[in-house]
This record gives sequence, structure tokens and C-alpha cells, in this order.
Amino acid sequence: MAHEGLWEQLEKLDGTETARRAKCQYLNNPDRYILAMLNTEYVIDLQNSQIYSIQPEIPHKPAEFLEQLCLLAYLINAKDIPLVNKLVKAETFPGGQFFFRGQHSLPTVKLENNFGDNPETLNKITSQFNAKKCTYGDASIEINVLPRIPLTIIVWRGDEEFPARASILFDKTTADQLQLDALLTAANLTVEALIKAANVD
Repeated sequence: MAHEGLWEQLEKLDGTETARRAKCQYLNNPDRYILAMLNTEYVIDLQNSQIYSIQPEIPHKPAEFLEQLCLLAYLINAKDIPLVNKLVKAETFPGGQFFFRGQHSLPTVKLENNFGDNPETLNKITSQFNAKKCTYGDASIEINVLPRIPLTIIVWRGDEEFPARASILFDKTTADQLQLDALLTAANLTVEALIKAANVD
């Protein structure tokens, strides 16, 4: 079973309290959570140790490995604390300076490659994710990857003089909600979803 250790941790937690911390639903008979990630609702089925999305076109679509990691880690770690509305780089989180490098770098290059020539495309897909437009760079949005974890995506247009640039910023409380590996996974899932939506659109 994938993520067996995470399932074991989650099963030991009080369902009602966990749902309150994570800002999601807890239901019993069978025991399960209903949790939104990137505007898609997922069922975390404790009885069968399964996670699947609730989508009209594909009912009970099993969650991918990385989606499972994010959902389980968030349910275990989420804290009932308010956002401080102070944006920071991931490198400022404890251990982040050493973690977010090399193969663990945030996927800003993908944002530059896919939105750098036409940053407005980023703004056009905000409604698909209930995201809100921001005023940073040439295009920017705030998107909730999980209920207590907003990401701010910023893109600067490339031209003959300067290459395209992109940033992913986090509320200062984010490190309290997810461990760094799960946070990186959340950022990667978000960027992949944005790129897919832009290409489909």
C-alpha cells in the first residue's frame, strides 16, 4: 500500500478534530474525509485506505501517488491558524535554503517556459481554480492548492533584453501546514494543473 506510514498516522487521529484543523469534512459509516485540492474534491476513505476524486466525468477516479502524498500529509499536519498575509520564498522556511535546490527546486522554469511569452494566459484560467488575480509582475494569481495553503504565482514576460521570470511565493504560515517535501509536491501539482488548463483552454 502506498504511503502506509501516513495512513497509519492519520488513522490514529480524531476525525472531527482533524477536519476542523484541515478545514474539510469528516463523515462516518464509513469513516472518510472530503477534502478539496486545486478545486477538485477528494474522498479519503479510511476504511479501505483509498483516495479518489469526485468528478462528474470520471466518478471514483483514483488519486495519483503524489496527490495522495499531499492530501495525507496535509490532513496529518494542518493547523488551525490564520494566514498572516505575508508572502515569502520557500527558501526562508526552516531547512528550505538547503532543501529547495537541484532536483528539489520549485518548478519556476516550467512557468517561464509555458507562460513567459504570454503571461496573460495565466490570468485567463483563474476561474477554473477559483483563483484570484493579483497585481504582481506581468501576470499573477493566488490559488488555493489546499484549504489553508494558498500559492501566489507570478510571471514576468520575456523579451529581447531579459528572459522570462517566474516566482512561487507562500504565506509565511505555510511551513506550519506541510512538511517541505509535501510542499514541493503541492507546488509541482499546481504548476502542472495550470499548464494543462492553459493548453486545453
